[in-house]
Amino acid sequence: MANQTPIPVVVNGAAGKMGREVIKAVTQAPDMNLVGAIDSSPEHQGKDAGELAGLSEPLEIPITNQLEPMLAFAAGEKQLGVMVDFTHPDSVYDNIRSAIAYGIRPVVGTTGLSPEQIQQLAEFADKASTGCLIIPNFSIGMVLLQQAALVASQYFDHVEIIELHHNQKADAPSGTAIQTAQMLSSMGKVFNCATVEETEKLPGARGSLADVGIRIHSVRLPGLIAHQEVIFGAPGQIYTLRHDTSDRACYMPGVLLAIRKVLELKSLVYGLEKIL
Repeated sequence: MANQTPIPVVVNGAAGKMGREVIKAVTQAPDMNLVGAIDSSPEHQGKDAGELAGLSEPLEIPITNQLEPMLAFAAGEKQLGVMVDFTHPDSVYDNIRSAIAYGIRPVVGTTGLSPEQIQQLAEFADKASTGCLIIPNFSIGMVLLQQAALVASQYFDHVEIIELHHNQKADAPSGTAIQTAQMLSSMGKVFNCATVEETEKLPGARGSLADVGIRIHSVRLPGLIAHQEVIFGAPGQIYTLRHDTSDRACYMPGVLLAIRKVLELKSLVYGLEKIL
């Protein structure tokens, strides 16, 4: 690594809580070079990315809302560039397309993309032979929870998912919860066969219905960061898998791994477990 040109990295959503953590992690990685920090919030325009992230010294990289000029700048570097995106469901699709168009590899933690949008992005990445990673959750612990859930699903026929996040999260259910339900659905069985005819006295009381009969319940409260439970039930027993986040720093090993791995890809890959 020491003899290689550092990977140019642009952080999109740089003023957000995850964006600030990414700035810290990238600047501490010897094989990476932060070349741009993008954020749409007017109050942060022109501020130094390092100072905003809480670093001891400024980075002399100002926050800007100009995505395409920054992508063009990164594309002019000697090494292939990467855009890390932690923005908003309303903008992430266009952000990814723009990055791919400039030859910049997207590493995306923003959730809220529809299956149709992901398929369109996969086709776009394929045509451009450009790597793209869409990762609902960068935590190694969450990958382990999902793998444990797949094993448990072979022995339990009833399961529900509860996901809990801070009240600034814009989309529900979380991308991680949706991905977990999709993974369970790949086991080829239908869960939660009805034993009674249910009636919701308040719409949504039973949560959202995902694949193969699995229900997802979303909680949004200040004080939470990111948490998920997968609860299996059978006569006489309950088996609960839970992952709790206490600090966003837990995501950074996964983010740095994704930045390095996306340079090796020629297409879109979904999920951290695919690159571990």
